Amino acid sequence: MTKPILNIADAELLPRPPGFAPTGEIAERYDARIARVSAQLGAQKLGYNITSVPPGKRAFPPHSHRFNEEMFMVLEGAGEVTIGKETYPIRQGDIVALLTGGPESAHVVTNTGSTELKYLAVSTRISPEICDYPTTGKFGVFAELPPSTEGKPGFFRHVGRESLAADYWEGG
Repeated sequence: MTKPILNIADAELLPRPPGFAPTGEIAERYDARIARVSAQLGAQKLGYNITSVPPGKRAFPPHSHRFNEEMFMVLEGAGEVTIGKETYPIRQGDIVALLTGGPESAHVVTNTGSTELKYLAVSTRISPEICDYPTTGKFGVFAELPPSTEGKPGFFRHVGRESLAADYWEGG
């Protein structure tokens, strides 16, 4: 059995994997290192990670979740969280509830402080998940898949725009 305990100080914060890291002008606004804690602990129904955001950056674009509820607990630093049209200051010790829904629940955390902003993110692990990105008109479909024959975790990710969808019967 996997050891069910990990001290925050021992969580290894890693850069985003290739293909999921922002590039170009976008990289000026977004940056984060993430420790994927739930996988290390063998969690099944909840996902949790520790996210570290440098000053002046955001970890992810504004987005909402259709199926998975999230909770953030600020461990270090200060910043703000925008949920829908409202922006709230956050600091060490704050707990933020992020409910499922549409644009009214779209959220983004921004480090407005002068030091690293570090938070514990906890979410349900309903798969597949659909995320909406209301500022860009995009959506994303994300699904965990069974491991490959080599034992690597399987994952499906598609980000697109509804206006570019193919007809279901096209080429049928």
